[in-house]
Parts: sequence; C-alpha cells; structure tokens
Amino acid sequence: MKIDWEALGSVFGVSLFATVALVALFTLGLVGLSKHEAATEQGGTATLARSGAYLCFALVAAAVTYGIYLIVA
Repeated sequence: MKIDWEALGSVFGVSLFATVALVALFTLGLVGLSKHEAATEQGGTATLARSGAYLCFALVAAAVTYGIYLIVA
C-alpha cells in the first residue's frame, strides 16, 4: 500500500485552516455580542456590533452545514 503524502498534507492544511477560521469567526461573534451588551448597559446602542456578531454566527453555521453536506453527499 502506498500513502499519498502530498494529498494527506493538503487535507491536513485545509482542515487546520478551516478550524482556525471557524474558531476565529465564532470568537468575533462573541466579542461583537459583548460589545453590544456593554454599550446597552451604558445607555448607548451598538447595532453594528450586534449585526456583525450575527453575520459571524451565520457564516459559522453555513460552513458547518456545508461540511456536513460534503460528508453526507
């Protein structure tokens, strides 16, 4: 049996990048929600922070859904 090391390295690299990107997006979403809560407590509004947080969460959900689609299909 011959192992295709180049393909294995490629899969590892893409998986690592996707994992780091998804964790970073989720973290940005949490930061956006915390900025919104902090501004609300001080009497201000931070709708841009909340909208950005929801966008980050939507992108994470879309990427996870696409990954599940790739596994199933």
